[in-house]
Amino acid sequence: MPPKPKVLSTSAAAHARPSAATTSSPSSDPAPKQLTSSPPALDSVSEDFKTELLTSLREEVVNVFRAELAMAMSDNLSKIKAELRDVKAELNVSIAAVSTEVGELKKTVRDMEGSLSTCTDDVVSLQSKVERLVNQVTALENKCDNLESRSRRQNIRIVGYSEQNGAINANTVSIMLIEAFGLDKPPLIDRAHRSPPQPLPGGRPRPIIARLHYYADCVDILRRARAQQRIKMGEEVISVFPDYTSSTSRARAAFNDVRRQLKVIPDIRFGIVHPARLRITSNGITREFTSPGEANVFVKTLL
Repeated sequence: MPPKPKVLSTSAAAHARPSAATTSSPSSDPAPKQLTSSPPALDSVSEDFKTELLTSLREEVVNVFRAELAMAMSDNLSKIKAELRDVKAELNVSIAAVSTEVGELKKTVRDMEGSLSTCTDDVVSLQSKVERLVNQVTALENKCDNLESRSRRQNIRIVGYSEQNGAINANTVSIMLIEAFGLDKPPLIDRAHRSPPQPLPGGRPRPIIARLHYYADCVDILRRARAQQRIKMGEEVISVFPDYTSSTSRARAAFNDVRRQLKVIPDIRFGIVHPARLRITSNGITREFTSPGEANVFVKTLL
């Protein structure tokens, strides 16, 4: 700290001047004038002293504050630098680990891209194969259904014949058909049986499936059955239908609504052609439909 100003010496000098004036006052007349001019000089010295004192105090306080601030900042900066170095070291370690993981991920992604590209090519190839196989299976299903339907073209299905009438064989069915339709000669039956399964007691009798040897006999019996519809045999009432597969039966039944509309239209000939084609003849022009929707649209043009 700077040395403090000597206040006592300055004040003593200030007080010594009036005493000298007072001692010389008896020998001279203008002593009262000196007494009146001394107080302003004392005030000026006091103001200068105060200014100098305040200035020195300010400088001292500023210096002390600067020194303490510099010390505090130096300590804090050292701590901050140390913490930043630690954080930087941790970040470097983390960045190195992340870089390693990113590199591994890039390698994995490249491998997966290659695998996905191979899988995509395989899927495209398999899709084309599946589409081709689906078309083949559909064609084979249609062909099998057509073959099964054709193999049943000489079959008839007899519904309503009681189970209590005994076992069913070719001879029994031949006699039954003669009695039901009044045939001139017994039809030749290759085989006949009831469809499974065994019915419950009191249940409906199982249908009889019979295969006729000659297709002409089958056509004649079905024509007579359509004409009579419900055939009475003693106390029993039977019905005779063609023996279609389930898919063929559904396909033929889909045209029932169209056939009902055609019945009310004059000068129209129509019928179901095996296996499930609707044939319509109008004004000498014959058309065949395999879709009930297309047939319905055509029938609306005839109404």
